[in-house]
Amino acid sequence: MLWNKAYNSLNFKSIRRALVPSKTLSSYIVKMHLSRFFGILLGLTAVLQLLDLMGVSDDILAADGATWREIIEYISLRTPQLIAQFVPFIALLATLLTLATLNQHSEVIVMKAIGLSAHRILFPLGMASFIIAISHMFYNETIVVDANAKLAYWADNDYAVNLPPEEAPSGHVWIKEGNTIIQVEAVSRLRSRVVLDKVSLFERDEAGKLIAMERADFAWHQNGQWTLHEVRRFDTNSHLLSIEPVVNWDIKTRPERFLALTVKPDQVSFFALYNSIQELKKEGLPTDRLMTSLLQKIAGPASSMLMPLLAALAAFGVHRAGSLVVRLVIGMALGFSFFVADNFMLAMGQFGVAPPLLAAWAPFLLFLIVGYMVIFQTEEGRKPVARPIDNSVAKEKQ
Repeated sequence: MLWNKAYNSLNFKSIRRALVPSKTLSSYIVKMHLSRFFGILLGLTAVLQLLDLMGVSDDILAADGATWREIIEYISLRTPQLIAQFVPFIALLATLLTLATLNQHSEVIVMKAIGLSAHRILFPLGMASFIIAISHMFYNETIVVDANAKLAYWADNDYAVNLPPEEAPSGHVWIKEGNTIIQVEAVSRLRSRVVLDKVSLFERDEAGKLIAMERADFAWHQNGQWTLHEVRRFDTNSHLLSIEPVVNWDIKTRPERFLALTVKPDQVSFFALYNSIQELKKEGLPTDRLMTSLLQKIAGPASSMLMPLLAALAAFGVHRAGSLVVRLVIGMALGFSFFVADNFMLAMGQFGVAPPLLAAWAPFLLFLIVGYMVIFQTEEGRKPVARPIDNSVAKEKQ
């Protein structure tokens, strides 16, 4: 009974009307914003792709057997990177243009005249920005990470034609196993085997003095056992060099640790990166760098939702406060300041100077506050103040 009364007391239509100005007006603003967003997105991406292609086309065509098909393949892999990189910036430009157009045509004045507050005017832009942010995140997880991995692998092999696909992430790895330091040039997965390429072992005694060095062409893990192949061992005490074709390698390190250490955050999905972080935590290894990148996979696309607040000055600045061009420049400066702060904190998090949560979300929260300060300063803070009427002055005028 109490639940029904509470449910009936909630008038969802009133809540919707308190947030959304009207369906027609909201649809008008959202369509205006998204049309400008996609227009700038196509134009800017085409220009950036052309400039990038001018710099790498010689390297692509220098490979044996390269034709125009390799140029098309490069464009198909590079374009998703450009789109994902500049979506928040394009959202800022689209928001500035939308609000400037509404202000220039006095449409904002009309909205305010019918009783709409700044928050209700910005709410449709917030909905459009939310759609952009969710689409950006989904786009990163489904298309961009795969394009990043393929393009990096292709570039590492000098844009070779008919290059076989990469089986798994690869990279340079250093780990410590007891008193032995292990260096691996590359890690890959071949069917059910994890293969380590060019393995170097530096064995030390309890005092940390080097006693032997081993070098193997490769090693693999199968049936719970590591095996070194084509092993050359040099003993520093006897100065003897021994060569063995196959040597059983007795270490406790699991294959998952090597794979987790080679993970590249921009080339794997959110859940794959999360699993790698959990694997490294089991080994007691630091994960701040990867955790910062994991949180940035959410905070990066979410930054598009800040743009209506940072660009609000273009809509709600009154004419006596300055020209529209000046307010556009100030709004763009706020957006650029956010991007600078975001990249700075991301670098601090990846270097381990700042905690991952602070590195990923501090710029977002800071500029969220700045955006609301701009709104209250330009709009909410300029409401007329009622003053008492001086009757003596009125009598003198009579």
